[in-house]
Amino acid sequence: MRQLVIKNARIVNEGLITEGDVKIDGERIAKIASSISVPATAQVIDANGAVLMPGMIDDQVHFREPGMTHKGTIASESRAAVAGGITSYMEMPNVKPSTTTIPALEQKHAIAAQSSLANYSFYLGASLDNLDQIKQVDPSKVCGVKVFMGASTGDLLVDQPDVLEDIFRECPVLIATHCENGAVIADNLARVLQTNNELTIDHHPIIRDAESCYQSSSFAVNLAKRHGTQLNVLHITTARELELFEPGSVVGKSITAEACVHHLWFSKRDYAQRGNLIKCNPAIKAESDRLAILQAIRDQRIDIIATDHAPHTWVEKQQAYAQAPAGLPLVQHALLTLFEQVKRGQLTLAQVVEKTAHNPALRYQVAERGFIREGYFADLALIDPNQGTSVTHRNTNYLCQWSPFDGVDFSAKVMATLVNGQQVYDGSQTIASAAIGQALKFDR
Repeated sequence: MRQLVIKNARIVNEGLITEGDVKIDGERIAKIASSISVPATAQVIDANGAVLMPGMIDDQVHFREPGMTHKGTIASESRAAVAGGITSYMEMPNVKPSTTTIPALEQKHAIAAQSSLANYSFYLGASLDNLDQIKQVDPSKVCGVKVFMGASTGDLLVDQPDVLEDIFRECPVLIATHCENGAVIADNLARVLQTNNELTIDHHPIIRDAESCYQSSSFAVNLAKRHGTQLNVLHITTARELELFEPGSVVGKSITAEACVHHLWFSKRDYAQRGNLIKCNPAIKAESDRLAILQAIRDQRIDIIATDHAPHTWVEKQQAYAQAPAGLPLVQHALLTLFEQVKRGQLTLAQVVEKTAHNPALRYQVAERGFIREGYFADLALIDPNQGTSVTHRNTNYLCQWSPFDGVDFSAKVMATLVNGQQVYDGSQTIASAAIGQALKFDR
């Protein structure tokens, strides 16, 4: 059995920071102790005091396969994810064709089994007419059902109240929602066009404003309360929405909220420099919203931090605002942004680990992952808070080859990533030679 020992680590896990070693046998953590003797045949990683944490479980990514593989693939984006300390991901259904059937889910699993460097699960997408497929979802194998409650297009837009009632009543697994109200957005757009001949990126948070988010997210919360639904409202972007969620431990909550790293990092003042590169839905909004979301993380109203990684090509993003697609690539630098928040005093290391690893595992009931525990899978990230990482478009692992953090110098560096006990990233390059990611299982 392959053995590996991580020595001299600063272990951040379950609210504690301890100095010690971690021994891995095969795929799992075998021992955690202040000092562990190294077997003669074991691989050794000397952490030299760097932070050892459970790898991030990203509950919201768009890896674009099948159908949009010019933007990204499961292989390319999982490669970028492990370079960022992300060891598991849950991927969204808006690919081509949309993932709205059980066979489509199975197709994605087959692709990931051959190409993913990180562990994986896939959402089934809700549509206006696939309630029969939703009812067939296996809770032990599927992370959740994604519902676009407005501001989407094609067969994934579900904005009819009677259909939403049925989905929230019948769904056998957690529902994750994109909450923006299409009617409010349409009204805002019409009002902006009355006084502007040409739309620009500065109009984005005006068109997709706080009211559009609140109208939709409050509707989702009310639906969930009425039907006893397990609901996770994704990418909260406004201070007003925070009143919809209760503070406290994620354990026992049936309604939870997620924030994404770019909404914690950027505000609307960054549109002047970053332009369409930070165009996303829901929109990046005011500095006051950004600070309120950070406070909600500290107050435990926000339960999970994710990425909403959504790559597009450079050429697509260079189009005029109205034509440029929404979304940005984030998985490679997500944890580095959060370590920067720690340096700024906005978050603690324990909060970062809780929101990126522990809570996703607890909320989605991921089996035997998300914690540094003996017997658990060895999905680990080793991060040096003092090494530093300079980001350029050229040094990303994304297929699209650009980053919204171009020119940013982060204080921390990902030194190593382990997936299922195997080192897949060594601080400078991906070193795994085969797809070692596994399908996530859920204790439901």
